[in-house]
Amino acid sequence: MTGLPRNLYEQQRINRRTTVLVMILFTLLVALLGYGFDLIILDSVIPVGTVAAVGLGIGTSFWSLSGGTRAVLVSSGAQPIIAGNPAHQQLRNVTEEMAIASGLPVPQLHVIPDPDPNAFATGQDPGHSHIAVTQGLLERLNREELQGVIAHEMAHIRNYDIRLMTVVAALIGAVLLISELGARSLYLGGARRRSSKEGASPLLLVGWIVGLILAPFVSRILAMAVSRQREYLADASAAELTRNPGALASALEKIDAAVEPTRSIKKGSAHLCIADPLARPINAREGLFANLLATHPPVLKRIALLKAMAYQ
Repeated sequence: MTGLPRNLYEQQRINRRTTVLVMILFTLLVALLGYGFDLIILDSVIPVGTVAAVGLGIGTSFWSLSGGTRAVLVSSGAQPIIAGNPAHQQLRNVTEEMAIASGLPVPQLHVIPDPDPNAFATGQDPGHSHIAVTQGLLERLNREELQGVIAHEMAHIRNYDIRLMTVVAALIGAVLLISELGARSLYLGGARRRSSKEGASPLLLVGWIVGLILAPFVSRILAMAVSRQREYLADASAAELTRNPGALASALEKIDAAVEPTRSIKKGSAHLCIADPLARPINAREGLFANLLATHPPVLKRIALLKAMAYQ
């Protein structure tokens, strides 16, 4: 693979810039839907709908942050680690090491009784964070590989990905709700009244209708782009924390070799995991279609990037 960034700091800079751009586009999408509501339905230059749309996105984001963590852990069947269990104690030891390396508090640890190897981090912020790993992950990985996976999840916590992905999920919900409200307003005749007035633009009406139809799809594309970039950044950050990118590459090879889905982790939490728990083939592909719909970047490409960082 030629042209891949060989420096982990370069990889981090590229991913951060891309993520910021995607989040700006997400905010603009919500604001434009609200602005179209102002012009088409309310016939007003005062941005009532715009402010309401952005406010709805912010409100749903805060609501998700307050209760989302517990919902994810409960839905996956995650249980706190057991004192005296050797595998659980190794998990705690490795996590404490990575907490020191990253300068973060030690997150609460959980084990999911599922044979497929996987892991995810969740929480509001580094002071209220959780890491959950499956039983299969503990059984299949050696200590160095486990350290690489935990470093990857600690990177998600350090980079505030746990908060970002919760906000993205809430914004998708807000876009869906705004699109539904706009469609209902059109059905009730608000647009017909607006278009009958002098100076109304049919092109503006058509453009807004098309926007309402495409907005849910576009929002999911943006969410998938954020999710993929977060995985690349967490891989690079894990290499920084462990100084051993080869260990995470080896862990990803074992995780990828387990073809069964992680049945305990539900679809709504799939974007949080280190690998797609649903084992969808699209996440193993590259190209335009995969870039639009995949929740995770191809594992083989991630492995190649990590090996390049290790100069393998």
